[in-house]
Amino acid sequence: MEKAKAEAFKVILEEQLETLLRDAGKTVAEMTDEKENFPDPTDRASMESDRNFELRIRDRERRLIGKIREAIKRIEDGEFGICESCEEEISESRLRARPVATLCIDCKEEQERRERIG
Repeated sequence: MEKAKAEAFKVILEEQLETLLRDAGKTVAEMTDEKENFPDPTDRASMESDRNFELRIRDRERRLIGKIREAIKRIEDGEFGICESCEEEISESRLRARPVATLCIDCKEEQERRERIG
């Protein structure tokens, strides 16, 4: 991949990373600041359900943060945009849609097909 395009993807990834880290920080601050006491069991259950949902979202974002950091490292190492499986270039349109992609669309489809069968 051309260096200028790789650098453009790096900017996109760094912006996503910054946003995710900022949101994670807000979540932690909000959860530690909450001193709510819900004597009503239904209100308490609703709050716990909301909190669990928020934590599941943050866990998915935590995994995405790791993938973003790996993608940035691949850019720095000159390996960004190369399929891990077939070692062909990943299409630019796929990378625009999912900049953390490590497989070209054909290899990803094959992986998903095997997962459905297996």
